[in-house]
Amino acid sequence: MNNRLRIAALAALLISGAAQAADTLSIDVHRDANCGCCKGWIKHLEANGFTVNDHVEPDMHAVKQRLGVAPRLASCHTAVIDGKFVEGHVPAAQILELRNRPDLLGLAVPGMPAGSPGMEYGDRKDAYQVIGLTKAGNDEVVAEYPAGQ
Repeated sequence: MNNRLRIAALAALLISGAAQAADTLSIDVHRDANCGCCKGWIKHLEANGFTVNDHVEPDMHAVKQRLGVAPRLASCHTAVIDGKFVEGHVPAAQILELRNRPDLLGLAVPGMPAGSPGMEYGDRKDAYQVIGLTKAGNDEVVAEYPAGQ
């Protein structure tokens, strides 16, 4: 009887480990070699459970065009998760929400707002929005971060 309990416990651990491995979030990040804030954003993603595949690119403009990032949404780095783009300093929470939004092609934080993930500068935190690009080509505000928060 004791062996049956051990086997059952071992089986439960193996199943649990396999389930956790399946939940690993992998994201491809495309960035310029000389960008420090991109590395800061990658650290933010890793701290929030993402496995990052880091791609140093010679031509970020071409990457953005290929992935359908509109110039009005541009920032310094571009990522891809589940076939959708993530442009700029998008917080991990919104990337997780993107996975449940089949109506969106991607998310963006245009520019490089101070205080966004990877753009931390002491206590300075500018207001910024996370913009979703719908399949119809419209912008939709999916999250807002006020100044100072």
